[in-house]
Amino acid sequence: MALIEIAHNIQIAQSYIMKITTESQLRELYGFPSGRAAKKSLLKLEQHAKNFISKSPFVVMATVSGNGLMDNSPRGGKPGFVHVLDDSHVVIPDSKGNNRLDSLVNIVENGCVGLFFLLPGIDETLRINGTAEIRCDQALLDRFKDEKNLPKTCLVIRVEEVFLHCAKALMRSKLWLKESQVGRVDFPTMGQMLKDQLNGPEAVESHQDMVKRYLKDL
Repeated sequence: MALIEIAHNIQIAQSYIMKITTESQLRELYGFPSGRAAKKSLLKLEQHAKNFISKSPFVVMATVSGNGLMDNSPRGGKPGFVHVLDDSHVVIPDSKGNNRLDSLVNIVENGCVGLFFLLPGIDETLRINGTAEIRCDQALLDRFKDEKNLPKTCLVIRVEEVFLHCAKALMRSKLWLKESQVGRVDFPTMGQMLKDQLNGPEAVESHQDMVKRYLKDL
């Protein structure tokens, strides 16, 4: 066997040795959380979590299908578009979308959800884990009667874990700083990206036309 092939096989073997497969291996590298990091997970919403939600215009919702496939869906609205019902429940309107229904189908199959709230200009974030139900109660829908398009359903999330997440990730990314913004002229339009990905017969939609079309459905 050539020396180069032996070296290659050793490199492959070493890569398998370096694969971490247990929590104990992780703890050997990272140790355990301490102080506030270990204690900050709460079972219910309190004043600061409720205040965060009341000011947030954006949340990412993670769901999982019956066969374990993950999905993340952005949800946005006016600040406070997610309503706090009580210490253990929040309600999210299912605003008009493209009818893929990825999140809703996942919730039907497996009700577990994770919510990740952001506040523009604030580097701390809020995380909620729990379970969700899809509801069409009129009393819940009426909470959003002032929206341009009344939602057909709402998602009621039962809070099982809630905690504030530290600012490090957003500080590293400098997400909210103006110099971090990507200029529209330096990035392909959605129409161009879909044209390249799908190679369909449709003409490429300009960014301006896309915005006009979206504004009708917000």
